[in-house]
Amino acid sequence: MLKINGIRKTFLPNTPNEVRALREVSLHIKEGSFTAVIGTNGSGKSTLLNAVAGTFEPDAGSIHLNNLDITRWPEYRRAHLVGRVFQNPFAGTAPGMTIAENIVISMHRGKSRGLGTAVTRSVRDEIADRVRVLKMGLEDRLDNPIGTLSGGQRQALTLLMATWLRPKLLLLDEHTAALDPKSAAKISELTKDIVDHEKLTALMVTHSMQQAVDLPNRIIMMHRGNIVEDVHGDQKTRVRVPDLMAAFDRIAKRDLFDESVATLLARQYG
Repeated sequence: MLKINGIRKTFLPNTPNEVRALREVSLHIKEGSFTAVIGTNGSGKSTLLNAVAGTFEPDAGSIHLNNLDITRWPEYRRAHLVGRVFQNPFAGTAPGMTIAENIVISMHRGKSRGLGTAVTRSVRDEIADRVRVLKMGLEDRLDNPIGTLSGGQRQALTLLMATWLRPKLLLLDEHTAALDPKSAAKISELTKDIVDHEKLTALMVTHSMQQAVDLPNRIIMMHRGNIVEDVHGDQKTRVRVPDLMAAFDRIAKRDLFDESVATLLARQYG
């Protein structure tokens, strides 16, 4: 379904600030699966998500989605295949437009648009029915500017808009990180419900170990631009937050060992 084969990305190459963000990363994700990507800052998880989204082109490798080679496709061309929810609840929407108007725009994502009336009575009824599922009372506020809503309300609507057309792939970019704990829990629950009900394929970057345990059926751990752990199947059903923290500790200790060995070798042979 999603096939990432040997992608590499280096930022600021051949400079003192060179960063090898992705190093020959390969990842195959089956249709209908929910995969979480975790890792420390700078591990490459957000770079991987951006590569799939089309924010930039990889230096090497390929990305196939739904049997299409999208490696060189610009972001806008992927719009009919990919839905995305950003970390910032205020990204991806037009704050001065109403809830209904924002949703209508999402209903036409990746399609040609005419000049006819967008929010017809039938469309409005459809929007109200879908928004009612959020259980936030927003179906009675469709004429309110979306910019007047709370972060949690806005993120719930953004999630609904991103999945309105049942995209082939849903990208979740730390989509609860900017929310208060209560709102984050609500959006996590809503995410699980929508992904399961619509049988979506989802790829989520998160810093929340509890979220990584609760939501997906697969966990990918990245470190220094590489995939270092792949937890799935029976192992995923048994994994708990302490197990993930222990994996982070193992990687940290390995890094310290590698650095110590490198220092000794440099002293001996340098």
